[in-house]
Amino acid sequence: MRALLVVNPAATTTSARTRDVLIHALASEMKLEAVTTEYRGHARDLGRQAADSDDIDLVVALGGDGTVNEVVNGLLHKGPDPENLPRLAVVPGGSTNVFARALGLPNDAVEATGALLDALREGSERTVGMGIAAGTPGTADEAVPGRWFTFCAGLGFDAGVVGRVEQQREQGRKSTHALYLRQVARQFLQEPNRRHGTITLERPGADPVTDLVLSIVCNTAPWTYLLNRPVYAAPKASFDTGLDVLGLSRMSTVAVARYATQLLTSSPERGPHGKHAVSLHDLDRFTLHSKVPLPLQMDGDHLGLRTSVTFTGVRRALRVIV
Repeated sequence: MRALLVVNPAATTTSARTRDVLIHALASEMKLEAVTTEYRGHARDLGRQAADSDDIDLVVALGGDGTVNEVVNGLLHKGPDPENLPRLAVVPGGSTNVFARALGLPNDAVEATGALLDALREGSERTVGMGIAAGTPGTADEAVPGRWFTFCAGLGFDAGVVGRVEQQREQGRKSTHALYLRQVARQFLQEPNRRHGTITLERPGADPVTDLVLSIVCNTAPWTYLLNRPVYAAPKASFDTGLDVLGLSRMSTVAVARYATQLLTSSPERGPHGKHAVSLHDLDRFTLHSKVPLPLQMDGDHLGLRTSVTFTGVRRALRVIV
């Protein structure tokens, strides 16, 4: 087997020594080429090269969810073809590692490498679905190219939080759960549309859902982790179905306290619910429109402001080693 290992040297939970140990372990089992990313988008470029190659069987992403997202977008740059594209494997090295953990992998990089090698020996893999978001035809954003996401996307409040966290990280602050919680509070205090939402969700064959303040799109569950606790925005979401959506139409102080408590106590059986909560399951295609430009995030990566985004769930996109 020939494999490409894409290494993010800025991964927050793996040291250079740990990465050397992991590379040595993987190289003992396969013909391995390890490449360290040097710029934003480099992992995507490496994934694209692997997809276009005739002799790479496996791409291993060593890093956080951002690295995985880039690799996936590279592998899928011509569209899904799970039978012919290289398989994907993940060694978690970020602060949260939602995609890897949703696949059932250990959150420790060394343990995950051992699980990966066991899975390769046993031929254990699964084909997972992905989501893709693109500018909506006939709108100001129609020229925005499609981008794949592995576990979540969001338009509005949560994307604003992601943008704030990225600004803090650019100033040298470390990505921690405490940092995220502080930015959630700041986003809430400065959110101009929290009482009267600007987002409308449209889908074929159904009435539109209007006046949403927050819209979270999930490709799997859990949505994220707070420390080691899974948080379920859309408990029914799965790699084997379409996309799920959680929308909130009110974010007053009382409503936020209620839904924050529900998120913190969420489970695979029950997520946020109530008068101002909308939960939609297994959607193949839908569009989010906003009356004003709002921040968009995918897999925890802030992508700027959008007024209209069309989402599509693709049930069989990539083969993943698990």
